[in-house]
Amino acid sequence: MKEPSFSIGVEEEYLLVDKTTRKLASSPPQELFSTCESALEGRVSPEFLRCQIEVGTPVCMTLSEVRAELGYFRKTIAREAAAYNLAPIASSTHPFAEWTDQPHTDKQRYNEIARSMQVVVKRMVICGMHVHVGIEDEELRIELFNQMAYFLPHLLALSTSSPFWRGRRTGLKSYRLSVFNELPRTGLPPRFESHYEYQNTVDILTRAGVIEDATKIWWDLRPSDRFPTLEMRVTDVCTRLDDAIAIAALYRCLCRMLFRLRCANQSWRRYSRFLLAENRWQAQRHGTEAKLIDFGRNEPVAFMDLVEEMIELVRPDASFFGCEADLEHVRVIAQRGTSAEQQLTIAKTAAPEGLLPQDTLNEIVDHLIGETQAGL
Repeated sequence: MKEPSFSIGVEEEYLLVDKTTRKLASSPPQELFSTCESALEGRVSPEFLRCQIEVGTPVCMTLSEVRAELGYFRKTIAREAAAYNLAPIASSTHPFAEWTDQPHTDKQRYNEIARSMQVVVKRMVICGMHVHVGIEDEELRIELFNQMAYFLPHLLALSTSSPFWRGRRTGLKSYRLSVFNELPRTGLPPRFESHYEYQNTVDILTRAGVIEDATKIWWDLRPSDRFPTLEMRVTDVCTRLDDAIAIAALYRCLCRMLFRLRCANQSWRRYSRFLLAENRWQAQRHGTEAKLIDFGRNEPVAFMDLVEEMIELVRPDASFFGCEADLEHVRVIAQRGTSAEQQLTIAKTAAPEGLLPQDTLNEIVDHLIGETQAGL
């Protein structure tokens, strides 16, 4: 079988905050979006809520290209937003925003989503990171799609950035997933025996008028409806760019590792979605402090040990892509902790129950503003 291109593209969503009040910018000026769209040549767009902005890289062949694109996006949006005393934060939730105060963007697509989903979608004050990897053969894409679900909890654990909601600790490292799970057609994807079975499933929903197309299927992992890619969607948006690149590198390497197994007439063992969902919950709850179940050994394993196993597993693929340093940074995330863990450290001594003090919440927002631009 011809080897896929394994091209890569990354989409990130940011929240816009007022640098004085640290509140979400619920109604940022349209001129900001216009200047960003002009400066970024169409690679930026409004999101469902007006306080959000989304960017997407072009098709890239190296992680260096992805890094350059995302770094440029972050710097440009920060520069343009500063003219309005605003700043972007790469965080999957805002520490104290009230979702009832956030109007949605007045576009036909978003108006229809708001009408259809009602209060469920109005609560979506959340941001994520999506990574596309080019796998042109449709049947191969479904094969890898079925096997990749095993690794989604591991990728989630490395990305968590949403420990707070409405000024309170949630007790979760990724509360974003709890909010997102209220939408239909979310969560771990089902298995399909073929591309035909997958396409037939989509066709049933479209013919019934439930969805217009497969872009309204929001699983943690999906065959993209727009591109010949396998799109990973489980991750929180990473506050630090280095972390985002490392996770994108790991996901890309895992895709190629599974392809290598296929070429050797092997495959990653499939486990029930019920079991995988338990690991997903452990990652959502505990982040890099989680113990995920090794289903081969039938025992929980410290996440740091699993990281070491994954790095060794995909080392040949990192060498192939020339992204060894990016892959090694996965170990740094596991040792240092994710954005969620850093945010919680700031709030460590403040109000263990109930609302956090406003000065602590403001300090967390300031931290997120700085970390979003760190190293650029």
